[in-house]
Amino acid sequence: MARKKKELPLLEKVTITDVAAEGKALAKVNDLVVFVPYVVPGDVVDLQVKRKKNHYAEAVAVKFHEYSPVRAVPFCQHYGVCGGCKWQCLPYTEQIKYKQKQVTDNLTRIGKIELPEISPIMGSEKTEFYRNKLEFTFSNKRWLTEEEVKEDVKYDQMNAVGFHIPGAFDKVLAIDKCWLQDDISNQIRNAIRDYAYEHNYSFFNLRSQEGMLRNLMIRTSSTGELMVLLQCKIVEEGELDLMKRLLTFVAERFPQITSLLYVVNNKCNDTINDLDVMVFKGNDHIFEEMEGLRFKIGAKSFYQTNSGQAYNLYKVARNFARLTGNELVYDLYTGTGTIANFVSRQAKKVIGIEYVPEAIEDAKVNSAINGIDNTLFYAGDMKDILTQEFISQHGRPDVIITDPPRAGMHDDVINTILFAEPQRIVYVSCNPATQARDLSLLDAKYKVMAVQPVDMFPHTHHVENVVLLEKRG
Repeated sequence: MARKKKELPLLEKVTITDVAAEGKALAKVNDLVVFVPYVVPGDVVDLQVKRKKNHYAEAVAVKFHEYSPVRAVPFCQHYGVCGGCKWQCLPYTEQIKYKQKQVTDNLTRIGKIELPEISPIMGSEKTEFYRNKLEFTFSNKRWLTEEEVKEDVKYDQMNAVGFHIPGAFDKVLAIDKCWLQDDISNQIRNAIRDYAYEHNYSFFNLRSQEGMLRNLMIRTSSTGELMVLLQCKIVEEGELDLMKRLLTFVAERFPQITSLLYVVNNKCNDTINDLDVMVFKGNDHIFEEMEGLRFKIGAKSFYQTNSGQAYNLYKVARNFARLTGNELVYDLYTGTGTIANFVSRQAKKVIGIEYVPEAIEDAKVNSAINGIDNTLFYAGDMKDILTQEFISQHGRPDVIITDPPRAGMHDDVINTILFAEPQRIVYVSCNPATQARDLSLLDAKYKVMAVQPVDMFPHTHHVENVVLLEKRG
């Protein structure tokens, strides 16, 4: 006999009191902490509990009794369904206030180290259309909104191009207008969608691994260049011709595209690092520009997705490094060498290390393009390359700049940094929680001298943070 599913409670007239992790808000009902998406402190709501553990629950707001005085009206038609930009209901001034609090809380509670006064967060000048890269997924399983499900209609068109729905890996929400990237991105995506509908192109099915159209990547740049990459599964004769007809249509409709590319991907996943990128029209790259430096960006290149704020972030890192022109700098997790090249004019020599070999090739090209001859780049796992032998060979760094992935730095890397004993460490992080953990490990030899949060992603809970550490006397 099947177990009867436990009915979860409805909590009535609950006041939302704070903002929590992952972009959710928080309420307390007796001793129970409740996490709720798409509400803001000050809202009074009825909450339907969806999951309940001993000391916390997850719930959704099913009725609003009072709206918070600090609530903002979301501007995107897809808000609340798409899963992105969860903080549109918070005014931007409130968003950055909570991001500042997130940095402070993480560094004090997790780091448990002596801290200077944390500088006020640097907000993003652009809060809409601020990204330079977006990826859209094609799917033959369009996500139906609650309203569409209620209508109980059989829809003729179940193909969609847009974003994956959180928690439903094979379903995609059809996006009509996204506010994250320049509107040319919306125009290109919608034109491709309409052409595919009109000419009966097959959209990918993630479960059965069938269908032709898989993925679309669009990159814009501050130089006005535009990259479009179409990813398709090609198994039948004639499908390559179909794809090229679609690309011809795109090239004619959008002559401003400077790099029109395609990838044939017959694998089970959408990653393209191990696949050949083919040029249909134009160049295989675009350029980004920063302070007179030009950065070449290919289809596989990593570049900070908010170009304007990336410049501010790198300026903070460079200021913290306090370079005089005589220093040996190690730039860990250098990516395509953006920070390394950005600080090279103020340093004697910069050595960049990065896991992805293609990124290191980009870094070398970026140095060459800009006539920079005092950089060296190495590809490989950080903990395997940054060893005591490496330091003996290349010299002890005066300054280490590190910008690790969200997981933070491996213990071996931290131990090698402690062995290297640079005068200063500039730690750039996209995850203040793992940064705080690493800072506590560095605390034996290093003191935190300055903290500067930077907001790269308005309307999300994500925040970057730059910390300056100096060697203890």
